[in-house]
Amino acid sequence: MDLLQPIIKPYAWGSRDALARLQGRGTPSAGPEAELWMGAHPSGPSGMTRGGRETTLLDAVAEDPHRELGAACARQFGDRLPFLLKVLAAEQPLSIQVHPDREQARSAYATQQADGGHGPYADDWPKPELLCALSRFEVLAGFRDREEAARILESLEVDGLRPVIGLLRAGTGAQALSDALGVLLDRAPDQRAPLVSEVVASSRRLARSTSAHAAAYAAVEHMSRHHPGDLGLVASLLLNHRILEPGTALFMPAGGLHAYVRGMGVELLANSDNVLRAGLTAKEVNVPELLRITNPAAQVPVITPTSVHGPGPTWLYDCPVAEFALYRTELDGPGGPLVPATGPRIAFCADGWARLRAGKGGTEPLQVGPGASCFLSASDKDVLVEGRGTLFVATVGPRSRSDDGGAAA
Repeated sequence: MDLLQPIIKPYAWGSRDALARLQGRGTPSAGPEAELWMGAHPSGPSGMTRGGRETTLLDAVAEDPHRELGAACARQFGDRLPFLLKVLAAEQPLSIQVHPDREQARSAYATQQADGGHGPYADDWPKPELLCALSRFEVLAGFRDREEAARILESLEVDGLRPVIGLLRAGTGAQALSDALGVLLDRAPDQRAPLVSEVVASSRRLARSTSAHAAAYAAVEHMSRHHPGDLGLVASLLLNHRILEPGTALFMPAGGLHAYVRGMGVELLANSDNVLRAGLTAKEVNVPELLRITNPAAQVPVITPTSVHGPGPTWLYDCPVAEFALYRTELDGPGGPLVPATGPRIAFCADGWARLRAGKGGTEPLQVGPGASCFLSASDKDVLVEGRGTLFVATVGPRSRSDDGGAAA
């Protein structure tokens, strides 16, 4: 077991107090803190100390993948820990974005490397995601029903949206939503500011109405304070608007278009940093590539956690991917065997404290408090946990885990 030194990503949309409060540091922080990374991604591997030597989880896995990941997991995923655990602290809206599936990532990254290595792909991995809310979390996730999207735009009473509404009404399937998004984002530069201004003004009016979609219009008004004039404000109305309550989770499949508006949550994803953006950002926007990999029919389900036996009330957030699964345990006393019992795992304490002890001659007990995390390799077996608080444990997906603690080939 290894205590991790997570990496803080200082993206502009982050909070200056949420992560600092979580970790018991002074507030406000010197600048925005958006994401707490716990894992082994090359652009932000967690630090750790082994045998008195400073290293990273990335290097530890590379040195002995079979020990750290388990033989079967290493066979399927090579020397890469297949998941990355994060805490998101979104004070401002994130970009409208999409992530590739495995084949799209492999093909696009190979082409990019052959062309000199410059392009939007950071690696050759897919990036499905699970978001579990720690606070109320406002999200835009997946395309709306086509007719519903047309009605929402029509209610704005903005003439410049007529071509988009027409495409939605004339279409016969989900592809019409992608086509409408493409037409909207392809607006001539001199027409963008007037269109966005009208949409924001109408959204402000409808946010105060009795419309069933008042919250979605209010989100446009909120996001416009941070991204004035951005066509993503209009595009956001094509997406489902949801509020996740604490403990509620959303699965974002590869190809699903989404944006996180505000809130704090635990995010578990395949170990990738591949992002294609459409708007609501100062970063590079690549609309043609985003439209190519977006699956307009992608479903973005709320994951109902399954109760499983654990050291306290324990729930599994199971997703239809091999790379990851998330467990949540509410500890309140003596505890018992850690769940899951095998495989590479990252345990994160969201509040309170937890003490972990590896059995059969294992290392000294390791205690984690709020905002702290540790890595348990596939060789860490018979781990007992006790404490009082909320413990999240990330691991490979149950449907791919084998008896040696890895993922089935």
